[in-house]
Amino acid sequence: MVGFKPSDVPPTATVKFLGAGTAACIADLITFPLDTAKVRLQIQGETRSAVNQQVAQYKGVFGTIATMVRTEGPRSLYNGLVAGLQRQMSFASVRIGLYDSVKQFYTKGSEHVGIGSRLLAGCTTGAMAVAVAQPTDVVKVRSQARVKSSRRYQGTLDAYKTIAKEEGLKGLWKGTSPNVARNAIVNCTELVTYDLIKDTLLKYDLMTDNLPCHFTSAFGAGFCTTLIASPVDVVKTRYMNSTPGQYGSAVGCALSMLRKEGPLAFYKGFTPSFLRLGSWNVVMFVTYEQLKRAMMAARRSWEAPV
Repeated sequence: MVGFKPSDVPPTATVKFLGAGTAACIADLITFPLDTAKVRLQIQGETRSAVNQQVAQYKGVFGTIATMVRTEGPRSLYNGLVAGLQRQMSFASVRIGLYDSVKQFYTKGSEHVGIGSRLLAGCTTGAMAVAVAQPTDVVKVRSQARVKSSRRYQGTLDAYKTIAKEEGLKGLWKGTSPNVARNAIVNCTELVTYDLIKDTLLKYDLMTDNLPCHFTSAFGAGFCTTLIASPVDVVKTRYMNSTPGQYGSAVGCALSMLRKEGPLAFYKGFTPSFLRLGSWNVVMFVTYEQLKRAMMAARRSWEAPV
């Protein structure tokens, strides 16, 4: 068996909270260029200004990465990384780390957990996470979207200050509505699908509770999440990156996309989204499962009598 053995004692809420945030940061470090490529593809075609006409046109995920490296340098692939890590440490800790605790709350500690309780727990922690981490998401998206000819901020802290100064505190929570919708969908699909696939594999003895099981469950969760959440994700990215007054609301943004670019615009960046979410899910869930076991093993060794 590869990795740590399952713990006899279930991991505590604190272990899950810290483990989820750490695992998500590790996953972000590995998959961030794919996320940046996804953002660039999603906002492409958004405006037809003179500046945008000079910006390189992106074709496909690897074409986007190659174009960015050629025109902006390799570091451009990690624009917004600091905000991204800040986001994951606060965001994933809540939406993933608290999922089991909220699920137990809704089932009142019952061993039988229905699909309704899982979905409700996913929606709850997803919405809670957005309320906490929205400013970091706004800064991350805007940093990823920027190109040399349209640079708005000097760094992560400058981005927070500038947005608050020019748009008010409200600007830091721009796009909260589509983000709540997106994360309710993402959280429900991602966590519930992972939960169900893993439970099914273990229930029918198709796999044991080890790395292959975690990998398979995470890959399936990544694909299902991308398929369902892409339209909301594109609208969220466009709206959060927009200049003041460009769109009246997230719904207005969606209608504008539909009118100007057609329904396929809602699936712009689908391939990098899947590559990113699929790989992110695999790295995050595999790391998360191992971190929980490692932290519980460390806790047992600390508590063991000398």
